[in-house]
Amino acid sequence: MIIGNREFKDYTYVMAIINLTPDSFYAPSRTPCDEVLFAVERAVKEGASVIDLGAQSTRPGYREISAEEEIARFYNPLLKVKSNFDIPVSVDTYFSLSARAALEAGADMINDIWGLTHDGDMAKVIAEHNASVCIMHNSKTPVTGDLWQSVLSFLKNSTQIALAAGIDKNKILVDGGIGFAKSRAQNFELLNGYERLNALGYPSLLGCSRKSMFGGLPQDRLAPTLGASVRAYKKGVLFVRVHDVEQNVRAIRDCADLGYDPHNWEAYLG
Repeated sequence: MIIGNREFKDYTYVMAIINLTPDSFYAPSRTPCDEVLFAVERAVKEGASVIDLGAQSTRPGYREISAEEEIARFYNPLLKVKSNFDIPVSVDTYFSLSARAALEAGADMINDIWGLTHDGDMAKVIAEHNASVCIMHNSKTPVTGDLWQSVLSFLKNSTQIALAAGIDKNKILVDGGIGFAKSRAQNFELLNGYERLNALGYPSLLGCSRKSMFGGLPQDRLAPTLGASVRAYKKGVLFVRVHDVEQNVRAIRDCADLGYDPHNWEAYLG
């Protein structure tokens, strides 16, 4: 998998969430524009391999903002990050107008929660800029019936859209979409069988950091998030997208070096 000037393979890397929104579900992840360089510097020092900038919250019940407002939120922070750090940067958007602005400002990847299906120009814009893409499963209605049939067929269709537009196969990442149009039971079914995404022939990203599937309040969900990251490593997932970089990097390294049990959450809290 290639993102920017980096190749990623044979490990589980950490993608750091940097939210430029006032309404993201996990308040500590909300980053004012004048603090973005500090947040990215910290993430880099803690071991992040990719930065993911989000300018629109996709929490349950979120209020959609326009592409223009989204661009206004991420454009200057993105320029600052690319000017100060040599690290691949992803921008989380499903608008092609936002994607074009992000890629022209130096972004290396577009993280599309609608898997290239919301905006018909998205795949073309990404291909024109020779950029990478993360394609996530989503649905306008709750998933019913066979979860895996829904997820795999959607992602297969979306990867075909990407290839047809001219996006390089080595620049495609897939995401099962935990927390999107799925029940709690379906989220755990997806997490527990995440290696089934490998059948698509692309590397995968797991995004379940501090999500409601783990129960309780967002601030109390670090332990199960770390367990999920360890499980991702054992299943051959290429990226985990997380709020807490240092703890997840350490959990994955410990698993790789020492074979820790992913169910022993306390091992990653000290």
